[in-house]
Amino acid sequence: MYRLRAESFQPVKKNCLTPFLFCRIVALMEKIYAQSLLYDFYGELLTEHQRRVYEEVVFDDLSLGEVAEELGISRQGVHDMVRRTEKALRKYEEKLGLVRKFISLKRKVNEIKELTEDEKIRKLAEEILEEL
Repeated sequence: MYRLRAESFQPVKKNCLTPFLFCRIVALMEKIYAQSLLYDFYGELLTEHQRRVYEEVVFDDLSLGEVAEELGISRQGVHDMVRRTEKALRKYEEKLGLVRKFISLKRKVNEIKELTEDEKIRKLAEEILEEL
């Protein structure tokens, strides 16, 4: 059995961002970005109930309990709905690949913009990126 002593703990500076915490934040941001893209592309393929539950949990950051109480279903029901919705969104992406194509197209247009010296082409690339 291990015992921890108070003197073994180092004080943490306020507003200190450790490498571990930074990596966790980046991973969370990437997950949220991926969820947003999948939802933007495929959200209309979900049922109204799936959309509502998913939006409230993922985007509105409501707890499972809050959503369950609001909709009159169990906490487990909300959890299962969110997981099934995430699985459905990933499955749509596996079959259709719209997010993958979107990201690829965006990278290529950015590369064209960076490589060209022609101001007209650069401006056109910027317009395309804005529309994406």
